Amino acid sequence: MAQSVSPHPFRFGVSLITPAPADEWRAKCRRAEELGYDVILVPDHLGMPAPFPALVAAAEVTERPRLGTFVLNTGFWNPALLAREVATTDALTDGRLELGVGTGYVKAEHDTAGLPWLSPRERVDHLLHTIEEVYRLLAAEEHQPRPVQKPRVPLLVGGNGDRVLRLTAEHAEIAAFTGARSVRGSSTGQLEAMLADELEERIARYRELTAGRAEPAELNLLVQFVIDTDDREAAVQPLLERVPYLTTEQILELPIGLIGSVAEMTAQVLAQRERYGFTYLTALEPNMEAFAPVMEQLRGR
Repeated sequence: MAQSVSPHPFRFGVSLITPAPADEWRAKCRRAEELGYDVILVPDHLGMPAPFPALVAAAEVTERPRLGTFVLNTGFWNPALLAREVATTDALTDGRLELGVGTGYVKAEHDTAGLPWLSPRERVDHLLHTIEEVYRLLAAEEHQPRPVQKPRVPLLVGGNGDRVLRLTAEHAEIAAFTGARSVRGSSTGQLEAMLADELEERIARYRELTAGRAEPAELNLLVQFVIDTDDREAAVQPLLERVPYLTTEQILELPIGLIGSVAEMTAQVLAQRERYGFTYLTALEPNMEAFAPVMEQLRGR
């Protein structure tokens, strides 16, 4: 079902996932700003940059982009300690922080960190507790340090399940959809793509839960791959080897991928906005350059 055009303008983020020495990190943050990205994002996985210091370093060499966690694994975090990190980072970035959180989905990382791996229900419970407690603490005038943004640091919640969608509808300014689901039984966080109809059903469920909401949330989609090509079907063939359970047509229709010329990929994004309501797209770092021409075509549309 086609959605009405979102009241939100297009916004574009890039998730920087590769650790780098100081000079290299600063250079790629500056490059993200030069390319026109609106948000510089950092994930929360072992083996990748630590989110908060990486965002502070990004702020020191950029002026315009906002800075976000994409997304914190709340299983790693104590709410009181997280509130301190959020307030400090918001202050050190001059109020540019966006707090993104999720339940976490990689058991192996918890094992490495010596942290308990909770059931899905318990992880959602902890996510909700963390959100409520962090924002309760930050709202208290006596809390030190103080965040800069008023009325609060914007909240993004990532996830597709019914309970996560419900708490997203109740608490978040931004609803982030991965367009993928965890592979059952995987301890390493293996994901499989959601087909277009499956993602549409999740969006429809989220909209049901936000029916009485005064301010519509911004809808975010993580774009997993961007392939600039004049032959879409040929470009899909290497992907078929990794996902043999999908057909060429299904891959070409995956919401998480953009394949084609710049004009074709631009048309795909516009069609996705019409179908799903996505206006905030996040590209992964390896696709930062490839996505930039598409982003340029979408400005003001």
